[in-house]
Amino acid sequence: MDREELQRIIEAILFAAGERVEVSRLAYTLEVDEADIIAAVDELANKLAFERRGIRIIKLEKGYQMVSSGEFADFVTKALETRKPPKLSASQLEALTIIAYYQPATKAMVEQIRGVDSSYSISALLNKKLIEEAGRLNVPGRPIQYRTTPDFLRTFGLSSLEELPPIEKISFGEPIEEVQTPKEGEGC
Repeated sequence: MDREELQRIIEAILFAAGERVEVSRLAYTLEVDEADIIAAVDELANKLAFERRGIRIIKLEKGYQMVSSGEFADFVTKALETRKPPKLSASQLEALTIIAYYQPATKAMVEQIRGVDSSYSISALLNKKLIEEAGRLNVPGRPIQYRTTPDFLRTFGLSSLEELPPIEKISFGEPIEEVQTPKEGEGC
């Protein structure tokens, strides 16, 4: 199949899906190499952006999603009466930040860093679909681990977690290096 036909098919799939579609799934479905899928989608996304169309294709981690153009957000919101992005309290934002940087993270880890109970914040983030369960930790009690969702990326305008600004992370379970104090007669 030629590039234009491939782009039309991908466009139809992304439109119909309404959510992110993995590159590997597109490649498998269309029986085309992943590199060809990426090249076709990137070309299509550039074409839509160049022509200032009402839709865009964005990359989310290892997949693509069709979305409405940001420049028309006010019109789309008004026409569809959609909600604004979820409002987050300070405690929810703290919990979300910890999960985003340390994922998969348990509630206990979030509480250890924050120093307060985080049950309500984690429950609210789950309800807002900004985080999801990511399995259970293989320790006694088997606590639930959480990770961010594609909705988190969309809400914060990120294409992957690698775009998060760097922070100094706290290490868990590693021995703390002893601080060397000067001996008598040595200067600081």
